[in-house]
Amino acid sequence: MLPRLSTAGPPLSPLDRARRKAYWRLLPLVFVCYVIAYVDRFNISIAKLTMAKAMPAFDDAVIGFGTGIFFLGYFLLEIPGSVMIEKWGARRWICRIMVTWGIMAALTAVVKTPHQFYAVRFLLGLAEAGFFPGVIIYLTHWFPSRDRARALAYFIIAQPVAAFINPKISGWLSVIGTTETLSDGTKVVHPLLLGLQGWQWIYVVWGVPAVVLGIVVWFTMLDRPEDAHWLTAEEKAALVQQLAQEKALRATRQKMTLWQALRHPKVLLLAAAYFCAVSVSLSMELFLPSILQEWYGLKMNAITTLVIMPPVISLLGALFVGWNSDRMKERRWHTIIPVALSLAALALVPLTHGHLRLSMLCFIIVAAGLKTYQPAFWALPSLFLTDVAAAGSIGLINSIGNLGAFYGQSMLGQVKTMTGSFDVGFIFLCGSMTVFIVIVYSLGLGRKEKPDVPR
Repeated sequence: MLPRLSTAGPPLSPLDRARRKAYWRLLPLVFVCYVIAYVDRFNISIAKLTMAKAMPAFDDAVIGFGTGIFFLGYFLLEIPGSVMIEKWGARRWICRIMVTWGIMAALTAVVKTPHQFYAVRFLLGLAEAGFFPGVIIYLTHWFPSRDRARALAYFIIAQPVAAFINPKISGWLSVIGTTETLSDGTKVVHPLLLGLQGWQWIYVVWGVPAVVLGIVVWFTMLDRPEDAHWLTAEEKAALVQQLAQEKALRATRQKMTLWQALRHPKVLLLAAAYFCAVSVSLSMELFLPSILQEWYGLKMNAITTLVIMPPVISLLGALFVGWNSDRMKERRWHTIIPVALSLAALALVPLTHGHLRLSMLCFIIVAAGLKTYQPAFWALPSLFLTDVAAAGSIGLINSIGNLGAFYGQSMLGQVKTMTGSFDVGFIFLCGSMTVFIVIVYSLGLGRKEKPDVPR
Protein backbone atom coordinates (compact mmCIF):
# COMPACT_ATOMS: atom_id res chain seq x y z
CA MET A 1 0.00 0.00 0.00
CA LEU A 2 1.05 3.58 -0.56
CA PRO A 3 1.89 5.49 2.64
CA ARG A 4 -1.00 7.41 4.18
CA LEU A 5 -0.82 11.18 4.02
CA SER A 6 -2.04 11.52 7.58
CA THR A 7 -1.63 9.26 10.60
CA ALA A 8 -2.39 9.21 14.30
CA GLY A 9 0.49 9.57 16.74
CA PRO A 10 3.48 11.91 16.92
CA PRO A 11 3.73 14.60 14.22
CA LEU A 12 5.72 13.56 11.17
CA SER A 13 9.06 15.20 10.45
CA PRO A 14 9.30 17.49 7.41
CA LEU A 15 11.30 14.77 5.60
CA ASP A 16 8.68 12.10 6.28
CA ARG A 17 5.90 14.40 5.13
CA ALA A 18 7.82 15.13 1.93
CA ARG A 19 8.46 11.42 1.31
CA ARG A 20 4.78 10.55 1.69
CA LYS A 21 3.65 13.35 -0.56
CA ALA A 22 6.16 12.25 -3.21
CA TYR A 23 4.66 8.74 -3.23
CA TRP A 24 1.17 10.05 -3.84
CA ARG A 25 2.06 12.82 -6.30
CA LEU A 26 4.59 11.05 -8.54
CA LEU A 27 3.98 7.31 -8.61
CA PRO A 28 0.40 7.20 -9.97
CA LEU A 29 1.37 9.03 -13.18
CA VAL A 30 4.51 7.04 -13.98
CA PHE A 31 2.63 3.85 -13.05
CA VAL A 32 -0.17 4.51 -15.56
CA CYS A 33 2.36 5.48 -18.24
CA TYR A 34 4.23 2.22 -17.76
CA VAL A 35 1.00 0.20 -17.88
CA ILE A 36 0.31 1.59 -21.36
CA ALA A 37 3.93 1.13 -22.43
CA TYR A 38 3.88 -2.50 -21.39
CA VAL A 39 0.57 -3.19 -23.10
CA ASP A 40 1.83 -1.61 -26.32
CA ARG A 41 4.79 -3.99 -26.29
CA PHE A 42 2.83 -7.16 -25.65
CA ASN A 43 -0.72 -6.71 -26.90
CA ILE A 44 0.64 -8.66 -29.86
CA SER A 45 0.45 -11.83 -27.74
CA ILE A 46 -3.36 -11.66 -28.10
CA ALA A 47 -3.47 -9.90 -31.48
CA LYS A 48 -1.34 -12.65 -33.08
CA LEU A 49 -4.03 -15.27 -32.45
CA THR A 50 -6.29 -13.65 -35.09
CA MET A 51 -3.62 -11.68 -36.95
CA ALA A 52 -2.01 -14.94 -38.11
CA LYS A 53 -5.36 -16.20 -39.40
CA ALA A 54 -5.94 -13.03 -41.41
CA MET A 55 -2.36 -13.07 -42.75
CA PRO A 56 -0.96 -16.65 -42.86
CA ALA A 57 2.59 -15.41 -43.48
CA PHE A 58 2.70 -14.27 -39.83
CA ASP A 59 3.73 -17.60 -38.27
CA ASP A 60 5.45 -18.06 -34.88
CA ALA A 61 8.90 -17.41 -36.36
CA VAL A 62 7.78 -14.10 -37.94
CA ILE A 63 5.95 -12.98 -34.80
CA GLY A 64 8.85 -13.96 -32.56
CA PHE A 65 11.42 -12.16 -34.71
CA GLY A 66 9.23 -9.09 -35.22
CA THR A 67 8.45 -8.81 -31.54
CA GLY A 68 12.10 -9.26 -30.67
CA ILE A 69 13.34 -6.68 -33.18
CA PHE A 70 11.58 -4.07 -31.05
CA PHE A 71 14.49 -4.44 -28.64
CA LEU A 72 17.13 -3.76 -31.29
CA GLY A 73 15.67 -0.30 -31.83
CA TYR A 74 15.30 0.01 -28.08
CA PHE A 75 19.00 -0.83 -27.65
CA LEU A 76 20.25 1.86 -30.02
CA LEU A 77 18.72 4.82 -28.17
CA GLU A 78 18.47 3.48 -24.63
CA ILE A 79 21.70 4.95 -23.25
CA PRO A 80 21.28 8.38 -24.92
CA GLY A 81 17.66 8.40 -23.80
CA SER A 82 18.64 7.64 -20.20
CA VAL A 83 21.27 10.37 -20.14
CA MET A 84 18.73 12.85 -21.53
CA ILE A 85 16.74 12.50 -18.31
CA GLU A 86 19.73 14.00 -16.48
CA LYS A 87 20.61 16.55 -19.15
CA TRP A 88 17.21 17.69 -20.44
CA GLY A 89 14.77 16.75 -17.69
CA ALA A 90 12.22 13.98 -17.27
CA ARG A 91 9.15 15.99 -18.25
CA ARG A 92 10.31 16.88 -21.75
CA TRP A 93 11.93 13.58 -22.57
CA ILE A 94 9.19 11.29 -21.25
CA CYS A 95 6.57 13.40 -23.05
CA ARG A 96 8.50 12.95 -26.33
CA ILE A 97 8.84 9.23 -25.75
CA MET A 98 5.17 8.64 -25.07
CA VAL A 99 3.79 10.63 -27.98
CA THR A 100 6.08 8.96 -30.52
CA TRP A 101 5.60 5.46 -29.18
CA GLY A 102 1.81 5.88 -29.17
CA ILE A 103 1.88 6.85 -32.84
CA MET A 104 4.12 3.91 -33.79
CA ALA A 105 2.06 1.44 -31.73
CA ALA A 106 -1.13 2.48 -33.55
CA LEU A 107 0.59 2.22 -36.95
CA THR A 108 1.07 -1.51 -36.39
CA ALA A 109 -2.60 -1.78 -37.41
CA VAL A 110 -1.76 -1.06 -41.07
CA VAL A 111 1.04 -3.60 -41.64
CA LYS A 112 0.45 -6.07 -44.47
CA THR A 113 3.75 -7.96 -44.81
CA PRO A 114 6.33 -9.36 -42.37
CA HIS A 115 8.88 -6.74 -43.44
CA GLN A 116 6.45 -3.91 -42.72
CA PHE A 117 5.83 -5.51 -39.35
CA TYR A 118 9.57 -5.67 -38.65
CA ALA A 119 9.99 -2.00 -39.59
CA VAL A 120 7.17 -0.76 -37.35
CA ARG A 121 8.34 -2.83 -34.39
CA PHE A 122 11.89 -1.54 -34.83
CA LEU A 123 10.65 2.07 -34.89
CA LEU A 124 8.47 1.39 -31.85
CA GLY A 125 11.61 0.32 -30.00
CA LEU A 126 13.41 3.50 -31.04
CA ALA A 127 10.45 5.57 -29.85
CA GLU A 128 10.18 3.96 -26.42
CA ALA A 129 13.93 3.81 -25.70
CA GLY A 130 14.85 5.52 -22.45
CA PHE A 131 11.46 5.37 -20.76
CA PHE A 132 12.06 2.57 -18.22
CA PRO A 133 15.59 3.52 -17.11
CA GLY A 134 14.60 7.17 -17.35
CA VAL A 135 11.86 6.68 -14.77
CA ILE A 136 14.25 4.73 -12.53
CA ILE A 137 16.69 7.64 -12.64
CA TYR A 138 13.80 10.09 -12.16
CA LEU A 139 12.74 8.30 -8.98
CA THR A 140 16.28 8.60 -7.56
CA HIS A 141 15.84 12.38 -7.83
CA TRP A 142 12.89 12.17 -5.44
CA PHE A 143 13.22 9.16 -3.15
CA PRO A 144 15.93 8.58 -0.52
CA SER A 145 17.66 5.21 -0.51
CA ARG A 146 15.44 3.77 2.23
CA ASP A 147 12.40 4.24 -0.03
CA ARG A 148 13.93 3.28 -3.33
CA ALA A 149 13.07 -0.41 -3.69
CA ARG A 150 9.50 0.21 -2.55
CA ALA A 151 9.09 3.14 -4.96
CA LEU A 152 10.49 0.97 -7.75
CA ALA A 153 8.06 -1.78 -6.77
CA TYR A 154 5.08 0.58 -7.12
CA PHE A 155 6.37 1.49 -10.58
CA ILE A 156 7.31 -2.04 -11.70
CA ILE A 157 3.97 -3.58 -10.70
CA ALA A 158 2.65 -1.80 -13.78
CA GLN A 159 4.00 -4.84 -15.67
CA PRO A 160 1.67 -7.40 -14.03
CA VAL A 161 -1.18 -4.89 -13.99
CA ALA A 162 -0.75 -4.42 -17.75
CA ALA A 163 -0.58 -8.18 -18.21
CA PHE A 164 -3.80 -8.44 -16.20
CA ILE A 165 -5.89 -5.86 -18.07
CA ASN A 166 -4.55 -6.40 -21.58
CA PRO A 167 -5.81 -9.95 -22.32
CA LYS A 168 -9.50 -9.36 -21.64
CA ILE A 169 -9.73 -5.96 -23.34
CA SER A 170 -7.66 -7.14 -26.30
CA GLY A 171 -9.64 -10.37 -26.37
CA TRP A 172 -12.93 -8.45 -26.66
CA LEU A 173 -11.48 -6.34 -29.47
CA SER A 174 -9.99 -9.32 -31.31
CA VAL A 175 -13.37 -10.78 -32.32
CA ILE A 176 -14.24 -7.75 -34.46
CA GLY A 177 -14.44 -8.87 -38.09
CA THR A 178 -14.30 -12.59 -37.26
CA THR A 179 -16.70 -15.52 -37.27
CA GLU A 180 -16.93 -17.10 -33.81
CA THR A 181 -18.12 -20.66 -33.17
CA LEU A 182 -19.91 -20.99 -29.82
CA SER A 183 -19.84 -24.09 -27.62
CA ASP A 184 -23.19 -25.26 -29.02
CA GLY A 185 -21.90 -25.05 -32.59
CA THR A 186 -23.69 -21.78 -33.41
CA LYS A 187 -21.66 -19.44 -35.60
CA VAL A 188 -21.71 -15.74 -34.78
CA VAL A 189 -20.45 -13.23 -37.35
CA HIS A 190 -18.86 -10.09 -35.87
CA PRO A 191 -18.78 -7.29 -38.49
CA LEU A 192 -15.82 -5.05 -39.20
CA LEU A 193 -15.71 -1.72 -37.36
CA LEU A 194 -14.81 1.24 -39.60
CA GLY A 195 -13.30 -1.25 -42.02
CA LEU A 196 -10.81 -2.62 -39.50
CA GLN A 197 -10.49 -6.10 -38.02
CA GLY A 198 -10.13 -6.83 -34.33
CA TRP A 199 -6.35 -7.32 -34.32
CA GLN A 200 -6.02 -3.86 -35.91
CA TRP A 201 -8.23 -2.28 -33.27
CA ILE A 202 -6.03 -3.77 -30.54
CA TYR A 203 -3.10 -1.69 -31.76
CA VAL A 204 -5.14 1.48 -32.28
CA VAL A 205 -7.03 1.37 -28.99
CA TRP A 206 -3.86 0.88 -26.96
CA GLY A 207 -1.77 3.36 -28.97
CA VAL A 208 -3.99 6.41 -28.44
CA PRO A 209 -3.68 6.54 -24.60
CA ALA A 210 0.11 6.84 -24.87
CA VAL A 211 -0.23 10.06 -26.87
CA VAL A 212 -2.78 11.45 -24.40
CA LEU A 213 -0.61 10.58 -21.42
CA GLY A 214 2.39 12.19 -23.08
CA ILE A 215 0.47 15.48 -23.10
CA VAL A 216 -0.49 14.96 -19.44
CA VAL A 217 3.19 14.42 -18.58
CA TRP A 218 4.11 17.70 -20.26
CA PHE A 219 1.72 19.68 -18.08
CA THR A 220 2.01 17.84 -14.74
CA MET A 221 5.41 16.15 -14.26
CA LEU A 222 8.02 17.95 -12.13
CA ASP A 223 11.70 17.20 -12.63
CA ARG A 224 13.04 17.65 -9.10
CA PRO A 225 11.88 18.42 -5.53
CA GLU A 226 12.98 22.03 -5.92
CA ASP A 227 10.13 22.48 -8.43
CA ALA A 228 7.40 21.01 -6.21
CA HIS A 229 4.74 23.60 -5.35
CA TRP A 230 2.96 20.97 -3.23
CA LEU A 231 5.86 20.75 -0.76
CA THR A 232 6.22 23.35 1.96
CA ALA A 233 9.54 25.18 2.13
CA GLU A 234 10.47 23.11 5.19
CA GLU A 235 9.57 19.80 3.51
CA LYS A 236 11.37 20.77 0.34
CA ALA A 237 14.55 21.67 2.20
CA ALA A 238 14.51 18.45 4.22
CA LEU A 239 14.08 16.22 1.17
CA VAL A 240 16.68 18.06 -0.91
CA GLN A 241 19.16 17.89 1.96
CA GLN A 242 18.63 14.15 2.46
CA LEU A 243 19.09 13.40 -1.23
CA ALA A 244 22.19 15.61 -1.39
CA GLN A 245 23.76 13.87 1.61
CA GLU A 246 23.25 10.42 0.09
CA LYS A 247 24.61 11.58 -3.24
CA ALA A 248 27.70 13.04 -1.57
CA LEU A 249 28.29 9.83 0.38
CA ARG A 250 28.20 7.71 -2.76
CA ALA A 251 30.45 10.16 -4.59
CA THR A 252 33.11 9.89 -1.86
CA ARG A 253 33.17 6.13 -2.27
CA GLN A 254 33.74 6.04 -6.02
CA LYS A 255 33.46 8.90 -8.50
CA MET A 256 33.16 7.68 -12.07
CA THR A 257 32.66 9.33 -15.42
CA LEU A 258 29.95 8.02 -17.72
CA TRP A 259 32.51 6.17 -19.86
CA GLN A 260 34.15 4.59 -16.81
CA ALA A 261 30.77 3.46 -15.52
CA LEU A 262 29.80 1.90 -18.87
CA ARG A 263 33.00 -0.17 -18.79
CA HIS A 264 32.74 -1.10 -15.12
CA PRO A 265 32.76 -4.91 -14.67
CA LYS A 266 29.82 -4.83 -12.26
CA VAL A 267 27.72 -2.82 -14.72
CA LEU A 268 28.51 -5.24 -17.55
CA LEU A 269 27.74 -8.26 -15.38
CA LEU A 270 24.43 -6.75 -14.25
CA ALA A 271 23.60 -6.18 -17.92
CA ALA A 272 24.43 -9.81 -18.71
CA ALA A 273 22.29 -11.01 -15.82
CA TYR A 274 19.35 -8.88 -16.90
CA PHE A 275 19.75 -10.16 -20.46
CA CYS A 276 19.27 -13.70 -19.15
CA ALA A 277 16.21 -12.86 -17.05
CA VAL A 278 14.47 -10.83 -19.75
CA SER A 279 15.04 -13.55 -22.35
CA VAL A 280 12.81 -15.77 -20.24
CA SER A 281 10.17 -13.40 -18.89
CA LEU A 282 9.26 -11.64 -22.13
CA SER A 283 9.36 -14.85 -24.17
CA MET A 284 6.88 -16.48 -21.82
CA GLU A 285 4.60 -13.44 -21.94
CA LEU A 286 4.54 -13.50 -25.74
CA PHE A 287 3.98 -17.22 -26.22
CA LEU A 288 1.88 -18.23 -23.19
CA PRO A 289 -1.45 -17.67 -25.02
CA SER A 290 -0.15 -19.72 -27.96
CA ILE A 291 1.06 -22.51 -25.67
CA LEU A 292 -2.32 -22.74 -23.97
CA GLN A 293 -4.12 -22.71 -27.31
CA GLU A 294 -1.90 -25.45 -28.75
CA TRP A 295 -1.66 -27.70 -25.69
CA TYR A 296 -5.30 -27.54 -24.63
CA GLY A 297 -7.28 -26.25 -27.65
CA LEU A 298 -8.80 -23.42 -25.61
CA LYS A 299 -11.07 -20.70 -26.96
CA MET A 300 -10.16 -17.03 -26.79
CA ASN A 301 -12.23 -16.32 -23.68
CA ALA A 302 -10.65 -19.20 -21.76
CA ILE A 303 -7.14 -18.18 -22.83
CA THR A 304 -7.61 -14.55 -21.78
CA THR A 305 -9.01 -15.70 -18.44
CA LEU A 306 -6.04 -17.95 -17.73
CA VAL A 307 -3.29 -15.55 -18.78
CA ILE A 308 -4.45 -12.90 -16.31
CA MET A 309 -3.78 -15.26 -13.39
CA PRO A 310 0.06 -15.01 -13.31
CA PRO A 311 0.08 -11.18 -13.14
CA VAL A 312 -1.98 -11.18 -9.93
CA ILE A 313 0.64 -13.18 -8.04
CA SER A 314 3.40 -11.15 -9.70
CA LEU A 315 1.88 -7.92 -8.44
CA LEU A 316 1.69 -9.14 -4.85
CA GLY A 317 5.19 -10.59 -5.02
CA ALA A 318 6.76 -7.38 -6.37
CA LEU A 319 5.13 -5.32 -3.62
CA PHE A 320 6.39 -7.74 -0.98
CA VAL A 321 9.94 -7.83 -2.32
CA GLY A 322 10.09 -4.04 -2.57
CA TRP A 323 8.80 -3.61 0.98
CA ASN A 324 10.84 -6.41 2.55
CA SER A 325 14.03 -5.50 0.71
CA ASP A 326 13.86 -1.94 2.06
CA ARG A 327 12.88 -3.19 5.52
CA MET A 328 15.79 -5.63 5.74
CA LYS A 329 18.20 -3.43 3.76
CA GLU A 330 19.10 -6.49 1.69
CA ARG A 331 19.02 -6.76 -2.11
CA ARG A 332 20.97 -9.84 -3.24
CA TRP A 333 18.79 -12.69 -1.95
CA HIS A 334 15.62 -10.72 -2.71
CA THR A 335 16.85 -10.79 -6.32
CA ILE A 336 18.04 -14.41 -6.45
CA ILE A 337 15.31 -16.37 -4.66
CA PRO A 338 12.37 -15.38 -6.93
CA VAL A 339 14.35 -16.30 -10.06
CA ALA A 340 15.39 -19.62 -8.54
CA LEU A 341 11.72 -20.47 -7.94
CA SER A 342 10.95 -19.56 -11.56
CA LEU A 343 13.77 -21.80 -12.77
CA ALA A 344 12.39 -24.78 -10.86
CA ALA A 345 8.86 -24.18 -12.15
CA LEU A 346 9.89 -23.78 -15.81
CA ALA A 347 11.93 -26.98 -15.64
CA LEU A 348 8.75 -28.80 -14.59
CA VAL A 349 6.50 -27.28 -17.28
CA PRO A 350 7.07 -29.98 -19.98
CA LEU A 351 6.09 -32.66 -17.45
CA THR A 352 2.70 -31.02 -16.91
CA HIS A 353 1.61 -31.23 -20.56
CA GLY A 354 -1.93 -32.62 -20.54
CA HIS A 355 -2.71 -31.35 -17.03
CA LEU A 356 -4.01 -27.80 -17.36
CA ARG A 357 -4.06 -26.99 -13.65
CA LEU A 358 -0.48 -28.14 -13.13
CA SER A 359 0.65 -26.26 -16.23
CA MET A 360 -0.97 -23.06 -15.00
CA LEU A 361 0.54 -23.48 -11.52
CA CYS A 362 4.00 -23.70 -13.05
CA PHE A 363 3.38 -20.76 -15.42
CA ILE A 364 2.15 -18.66 -12.49
CA ILE A 365 5.32 -19.38 -10.49
CA VAL A 366 7.51 -18.66 -13.53
CA ALA A 367 5.82 -15.32 -14.17
CA ALA A 368 5.74 -14.31 -10.52
CA GLY A 369 9.42 -14.98 -9.92
CA LEU A 370 10.47 -13.13 -13.06
CA LYS A 371 8.65 -9.98 -11.95
CA THR A 372 9.14 -9.95 -8.19
CA TYR A 373 12.96 -9.83 -8.29
CA GLN A 374 13.02 -6.49 -10.12
CA PRO A 375 12.57 -3.95 -7.28
CA ALA A 376 15.61 -5.39 -5.49
CA PHE A 377 17.62 -5.82 -8.71
CA TRP A 378 17.14 -2.23 -9.85
CA ALA A 379 18.25 -0.94 -6.46
CA LEU A 380 21.70 -2.52 -7.03
CA PRO A 381 23.25 0.01 -9.50
CA SER A 382 22.59 2.98 -7.20
CA LEU A 383 24.68 1.28 -4.51
CA PHE A 384 27.87 2.25 -6.35
CA LEU A 385 26.90 4.82 -9.04
CA THR A 386 25.67 8.42 -9.05
CA ASP A 387 24.43 11.10 -11.47
CA VAL A 388 25.14 10.70 -15.19
CA ALA A 389 27.20 7.56 -14.52
CA ALA A 390 24.16 5.97 -12.89
CA ALA A 391 21.82 7.16 -15.63
CA GLY A 392 23.97 5.86 -18.47
CA SER A 393 24.73 2.59 -16.71
CA ILE A 394 21.10 1.86 -15.92
CA GLY A 395 20.35 2.60 -19.56
CA LEU A 396 23.11 0.19 -20.61
CA ILE A 397 21.87 -2.54 -18.28
CA ASN A 398 18.32 -2.14 -19.51
CA SER A 399 19.23 -1.91 -23.21
CA ILE A 400 21.55 -4.92 -23.22
CA GLY A 401 19.15 -6.77 -20.97
CA ASN A 402 16.23 -6.18 -23.27
CA LEU A 403 18.18 -7.66 -26.15
CA GLY A 404 17.45 -10.82 -24.22
CA ALA A 405 13.88 -10.46 -25.41
CA PHE A 406 15.12 -10.49 -29.01
CA TYR A 407 17.13 -13.62 -28.29
CA GLY A 408 14.46 -15.38 -26.26
CA GLN A 409 11.43 -14.56 -28.39
CA SER A 410 13.20 -15.25 -31.68
CA MET A 411 14.73 -18.45 -30.35
CA LEU A 412 11.47 -19.78 -28.92
CA GLY A 413 9.57 -18.92 -32.11
CA GLN A 414 12.20 -20.52 -34.35
CA VAL A 415 12.46 -23.66 -32.20
CA LYS A 416 8.69 -24.02 -32.19
CA THR A 417 8.53 -23.65 -36.00
CA MET A 418 11.37 -26.13 -36.59
CA THR A 419 10.48 -28.80 -34.01
CA GLY A 420 6.75 -28.29 -33.57
CA SER A 421 7.30 -28.10 -29.80
CA PHE A 422 8.19 -25.48 -27.20
CA ASP A 423 10.01 -27.95 -24.94
CA VAL A 424 13.51 -27.54 -26.42
CA GLY A 425 13.18 -23.77 -26.08
CA PHE A 426 12.31 -24.19 -22.39
CA ILE A 427 15.70 -25.87 -21.86
CA PHE A 428 17.53 -22.82 -23.22
CA LEU A 429 15.43 -20.51 -21.04
CA CYS A 430 16.23 -22.57 -17.93
CA GLY A 431 19.90 -22.16 -18.76
CA SER A 432 19.46 -18.40 -18.96
CA MET A 433 17.96 -18.25 -15.48
CA THR A 434 20.81 -20.35 -14.09
CA VAL A 435 23.36 -17.87 -15.48
CA PHE A 436 21.39 -14.97 -13.94
CA ILE A 437 21.52 -16.56 -10.48
CA VAL A 438 25.26 -17.27 -10.72
CA ILE A 439 26.08 -13.71 -11.80
CA VAL A 440 24.02 -11.94 -9.13
CA TYR A 441 25.35 -14.19 -6.39
CA SER A 442 28.99 -13.81 -7.47
CA LEU A 443 28.80 -10.01 -7.67
CA GLY A 444 28.25 -9.72 -3.94
CA LEU A 445 26.25 -6.50 -4.29
CA GLY A 446 23.29 -5.85 -2.02
CA ARG A 447 24.26 -7.85 1.03
CA LYS A 448 22.32 -7.04 4.16
CA GLU A 449 23.62 -3.82 5.66
CA LYS A 450 24.83 -3.62 9.22
CA PRO A 451 22.89 -1.11 11.37
CA ASP A 452 25.91 1.13 11.84
CA VAL A 453 26.97 1.20 8.19
CA PRO A 454 25.38 4.02 6.12
CA ARG A 455 24.32 3.34 2.55
